[in-house]
Amino acid sequence: MSESVIKVSNLSKRYRLGLKEKQAETFVGQIGNLIKSPWQNLRRLREMSRFGIEDDSVFWALKDLNFDVKEGEVLGIIGKNGAGKSTLLKILSQITEPTSGKIEIHGRVASLLEVGTGFHPELSGRENIYMNGTILGMTSREIDSKLDEIIDFSGVEKFIDTPVKFYSSGMKVRLGFSVAAHLEPEILIIDEVLAVGDYEFQAKCLGKMEDVAGQGRTVLFVSHDLPAISNLCNRVLVLENGSELITSETPLAIERYLNRESFLNESATNHFPKGDNGLLIKEVKVHTSHPQNIHRFGDPLDISFELEAPEGLDQANIAFQIVHSTSGRPALYSWLHHKEMNIGEKEGVYYLKCHFPSLKLYYGKYHLTLHFSELDGTKNVMKIENINSFEVSMMNKPHQFSWGKDNCVYIDDFNWSVELKEK
Repeated sequence: MSESVIKVSNLSKRYRLGLKEKQAETFVGQIGNLIKSPWQNLRRLREMSRFGIEDDSVFWALKDLNFDVKEGEVLGIIGKNGAGKSTLLKILSQITEPTSGKIEIHGRVASLLEVGTGFHPELSGRENIYMNGTILGMTSREIDSKLDEIIDFSGVEKFIDTPVKFYSSGMKVRLGFSVAAHLEPEILIIDEVLAVGDYEFQAKCLGKMEDVAGQGRTVLFVSHDLPAISNLCNRVLVLENGSELITSETPLAIERYLNRESFLNESATNHFPKGDNGLLIKEVKVHTSHPQNIHRFGDPLDISFELEAPEGLDQANIAFQIVHSTSGRPALYSWLHHKEMNIGEKEGVYYLKCHFPSLKLYYGKYHLTLHFSELDGTKNVMKIENINSFEVSMMNKPHQFSWGKDNCVYIDDFNWSVELKEK
């Protein structure tokens, strides 16, 4: 079994927040505050170093964190904004000191935490490459051997002798990642900065991280792109309010995170009204090709329905819309009409499935709106909205898409299947 190259024990980081000073309402009170302010400032300064004192100004960015990372492992770190991900990486990169706890790091660390991290703005891109390599303990000869590869990967060869202060944020990320990945660190730490780059460069970076991991080096990767985390990482650490929610194999950790965010595909049984003669829509599910309820552009998608009909169905029709959650606009519409395919007339439980062999939905969050009726809309008319959320991944997305009032697409590239379990 490989040894741990990073070991974190009871790690905590505390900050003091700025609090608004109390203002006196009278002139005499303001004069009194002015006289007392030197002593009050001195007292605040002393209290900042007293770790036992807890008040409204104390904020724990990390609290009693424990985990380890094996050699050659790719560990994903996910969590909501403010969960403590960036603070953790800054401590591991030795940019900031922890308040308490212990970290052990065995190996040379290269990190890319923010746009332009580790770059001197007055130096050229080439000079910054040599500076970063020297900081990592590499010789000039070692850097020379990697220089052409670094410049070529970054795609900024035209500007490599230009001061970095004139680079765009995307150019800084390109060069920064290229330097961090090619100077052969034992441990590579990457924050969400890759989101600044374009799609082509993001895919290039993910491929490079796979190569780095394949060479037995260790990678810590923070990202909100769950498919990238799922494809790249062996294990995932989920942070919540500075504490560990779970550290586990990637599918289980992501599922726990999505459940915590109330974003996992859920049955909406309790929200379904009961129809005439005991008709009940028991369950609706979205089955994505990705196990974490995430759909990729162009992948197949299945949507299944379970209907209980104690007295059978009478010329039943079922339809649904896939709605873009942010804009509220329907993205597409699918239906099963009794004149095209009769669901059935016998009593029992019906299992219906709509299969899309290649559904090209654009990046974003979606939910379903369900329509059901019998006898051409005169019986058991139901409309159930805002059910079964899922997300379309940023990966495989060909371009951006602007939502407008006429973006609903009526497609016929789907097929239905019906199965009856008789009582």
